[in-house]
Amino acid sequence: MKNVHVIAACGVGMASLAGMLKENGFRVTGSDNDVYPPMSTQLEQLGIRISSPYKAENIPADAELVVVGNAVSRENPECVEAVRRKLPLLSMPQALAEYFIEGRESIVVAGTHGKTTTTSLAAWTLFALGDDPSFLVGGVPKNFPVSYRIGHGPRFVVEGDEYDTAYFDKGPKFLHYRPKTVLLTSIEFDHADIYRDLDHLKESFLKLARLIPEDGLLIACADYPDVVELAGESRCPVVFYSVSDEAPPLPPGAELHSVTGLREEGGFSRFRLDEDGPEYRLRLPGRHNAANAAAVAIACIRAGFAPERIVEAMSGFEGVRRRQEVVGEFGGVLVVDDFAHHPTAVRETVRAVRGRWPGRRVVAVFEPRSNTSRRNVFQKEFAAALAEADSVVVAGVFGAGKIPEGERMSPDQLAASVRSLGREATVIAAVDDIVEHIADSCGPGDLVLVMSNGGFGGIQAKLAAALDPGATRT
Repeated sequence: MKNVHVIAACGVGMASLAGMLKENGFRVTGSDNDVYPPMSTQLEQLGIRISSPYKAENIPADAELVVVGNAVSRENPECVEAVRRKLPLLSMPQALAEYFIEGRESIVVAGTHGKTTTTSLAAWTLFALGDDPSFLVGGVPKNFPVSYRIGHGPRFVVEGDEYDTAYFDKGPKFLHYRPKTVLLTSIEFDHADIYRDLDHLKESFLKLARLIPEDGLLIACADYPDVVELAGESRCPVVFYSVSDEAPPLPPGAELHSVTGLREEGGFSRFRLDEDGPEYRLRLPGRHNAANAAAVAIACIRAGFAPERIVEAMSGFEGVRRRQEVVGEFGGVLVVDDFAHHPTAVRETVRAVRGRWPGRRVVAVFEPRSNTSRRNVFQKEFAAALAEADSVVVAGVFGAGKIPEGERMSPDQLAASVRSLGREATVIAAVDDIVEHIADSCGPGDLVLVMSNGGFGGIQAKLAAALDPGATRT
């Protein structure tokens, strides 16, 4: 039995890997600079000891392998100690591929948008179909107790992140996942801290497409021109899907499946995959989620499952924490939490909640927190996306001092641009002040949409308490 030490164990992917290793009989220890839930809670429940802060003596004397998270630098004292002791080092994607994906058919979900939801939906649908899949997802699916599963079936579903892998491997994570099938949801510029521009980003996705073997499958969203362009470089068969009202230009003879008849009814998004197909029911709102579901449906059909069975399995998917998640209704104000941090995701999320809860005034609360949203690369696009809401509150830029002023997102300019598009917009830097503003300005029938890819100072629970002091969070 190997004794494994995991550095940066409280990240979603790293904590999931640690749990998988423990479940497979490894003895696992871990460390992190900040021990924080929900992953610290998950690790505690699994009986995995976590040390903090980082220091050389955290690595047990009998450790045989060290797994290094991608946020860890070579100067980390535990990395220095592991090198001194000549312990083998693996990144999270390397360890996942070597110990869990090997011998299984890998289904990799990649793209700028929708990876976590699509991966979770694929995992649940296959599970409900009796396929007994394994999976690892960068979020917390509501249908499962933890963010991973080791099944006995032939397939492994994994969220394929384009972010870099480790300090000793600056390539994207998804290149390690041995893809047999790839679901490619979208390609847009993102991760401005590691990619120079869109062309640089596309190089990584091109490498992924070329990894798919000739007997594999690429399921590609035709609504993104760069996805269509990249698909032409793959060696395997390609199936396109689209939720667009206009047929996109595709290569002659390309196979295309279209989402048709999309509507909201009875708490479900309802649509057909092609006009003659059965009607799918998805608890998640919005066109983007219908597109994600179409990709999963195609993958399951190609795996041999009947569409009618897929429809029933998919209807039981409950979603993912922090993806259009209803926090609750407090004093008549509905609070919805989402991870959106790219202008396209912000736009589609606002449109989705409007479609699911028509007639409510939508107040968008946005925190520039991701490495891209903290920069001014999408300043104009964020304004247009946020202007889909009725009123906008822009929080302070998270960790603003780490971004050079000339590259930094300007909340004041962003709010001014939103106002120029005819919407209310204000800048409120501190979380407690935002909460006070929302409590004073919102009333029954309003919908507050919180968007951030981080903790946002616990704003969700604070809003619940301020809007209705006697209520409890769902």
